[in-house]
Amino acid sequence: MEPVRRGTGPRRRTVKSELSTTIMERIRDVPDYPQPGVLFKDITPLLGDPVAFAAVVDELAGLHDVDKIVGIEARGFILGAPVAYRTGAGFVPVRKKGKLPAPTLAESYELEYGTATVEVHHDAFTPGDRVLIVDDVLATGGTAAATVELVRRAGGEVVCFAVLMELAFLKGRERLPGVEIRSLVIV
Repeated sequence: MEPVRRGTGPRRRTVKSELSTTIMERIRDVPDYPQPGVLFKDITPLLGDPVAFAAVVDELAGLHDVDKIVGIEARGFILGAPVAYRTGAGFVPVRKKGKLPAPTLAESYELEYGTATVEVHHDAFTPGDRVLIVDDVLATGGTAAATVELVRRAGGEVVCFAVLMELAFLKGRERLPGVEIRSLVIV
């Protein structure tokens, strides 16, 4: 696969189409994980392909000029950290409750198979920091909405929520009104 090139016009659409195909070919479906009835989208085959992984990072890094990249535990760390490196932005982890060492802000939410709480350090952002939130999958939108709220409460400005894959049938996008959402693949 040829590297992703920046630009506009027909070439840009072709590259996006090639990248979408590459992503879909490297995502494995795992039925009944982590519980019966859930079809888990395993991105580890994509991560193991250095050319495909680099193309994904490059595409996400080219979305916006930002001050901070937020990665949501845990697969958002895998995508967000290299995007932060590539863009020259700082990286901020949003973690499950109790995993961060300093004072935090917390937000609870429902997900497709239970409830959870995420946290961010209360001083993770300088007021007005422009923030790109990165995760692997947008499903029901609970984690995404909680993270957007945390970033705003901590003083950041959410510029975009970007994901590798959006599961459109779960309507997670509806939980993020007013937030730009960029999905490299929508299924």
